[in-house]
Amino acid sequence: MLQETRLHRIRALLTTLNHVSTERIIRELGISRETARRDIIELEALGLARRVHGGLMALDAEPEPPLTVRSEVRAREKRAIARASAQLLKPGQTLFLDAGSTTTMLAEELRTMSGLTIITNSLNAALKLSGADEHEPLNNNIILLGGSMLAGAQETRGELTVGEIYRYRADVAMMSPVGIDSKNGASSFHPHEATVARAMVRQSAQLILLADHSKLGLTSRMNYAAIGEVTTLVTDSGATSLPAFSALEKVLPAVVVA
Repeated sequence: MLQETRLHRIRALLTTLNHVSTERIIRELGISRETARRDIIELEALGLARRVHGGLMALDAEPEPPLTVRSEVRAREKRAIARASAQLLKPGQTLFLDAGSTTTMLAEELRTMSGLTIITNSLNAALKLSGADEHEPLNNNIILLGGSMLAGAQETRGELTVGEIYRYRADVAMMSPVGIDSKNGASSFHPHEATVARAMVRQSAQLILLADHSKLGLTSRMNYAAIGEVTTLVTDSGATSLPAFSALEKVLPAVVVA
């Protein structure tokens, strides 16, 4: 693995964890301790991280980028994941859909299906799903969850949203986490996103996670599902060479590579 690739992977870990130990770098990247030490020194020399005892610390903790930004990152991989995820569903099912960038792409794929009941707190997903001409019947039953909104938000949130989630039971929850780890499960950065996701998971018989390769092996600030609650992981082909992918394959009932 080239050093440039290793440094990118380490920075991705720092983005969600803020602190990464040398041991974790060795384990996640499958490299020697000496190589990890050189990479740590290089990242500090580049001004991209701060060296601390036992590993690296992010210079500052930043939240996940806005949805408009995330939608443009690894769009091809996310589109493939969305298409593969749609094939796991069948008419008559009820599903929860969260407000992630990949699940928004999934909403576009679901427009061509029929007979689904789709419950979401994502304004973008709801608009994609209802994108038919006026007075034209929809293929699926779309339920947009009510709740609070903040300036620039593209999702509903808060106690009202969570309360509405608990009114329903779904066959499956389709979620796009910030990170998925073989030990720590699925996580988000923002507490309000994790609260909504946790409620959707509890009200569903199955949990399908849509996560591109950059999210594998990562743990963000707020855990919302234990690894034992995950039924299926759908990821892209770039994940297959990662140690985190192998670890997840061992503990999950099903892994689909798009």
